[in-house]
Amino acid sequence: MALSIRLSRGGSKKRPYYRIVVADARSPRDGKFIEKIGTYNPLLAKDDEKRMVLDTERAKFWLGNGAQPTDRVARFLDVTGVKERPARNNPNKGKPGEKATERAEERAEKLKAQQEEAEAAMASSVEAATDAPTAEGEQVADATAEQ
Repeated sequence: MALSIRLSRGGSKKRPYYRIVVADARSPRDGKFIEKIGTYNPLLAKDDEKRMVLDTERAKFWLGNGAQPTDRVARFLDVTGVKERPARNNPNKGKPGEKATERAEERAEKLKAQQEEAEAAMASSVEAATDAPTAEGEQVADATAEQ
């Protein structure tokens, strides 16, 4: 018989309360179970000691007899120090998808084109300013001629 240590939901609608149970893996989530070894109340504060209550001795016993914990229960067992859970590493999780990458490339191309246009406009305005004498330049020339 394949055993699993899992959560069995209780409570009312939008007010969940879970029992941590050892059950046959083929039985329904909230169905028949072999033993209740703890509780989990997600509505309590994270630092509340009654948020997760677990009988560690019974958990060790069932793990020794081949019971497999679900992911969530494995986290609980890791927190209590019963069974260490290997850290998962997904380096691709933070990478954007195909569409987002395409949009970012398009934005980069548009920005580069705008910068080139702005530089060209600045260069042409600087050239025009150096070619034509300004009113200030004429006043300076007149002032020096009068002396």
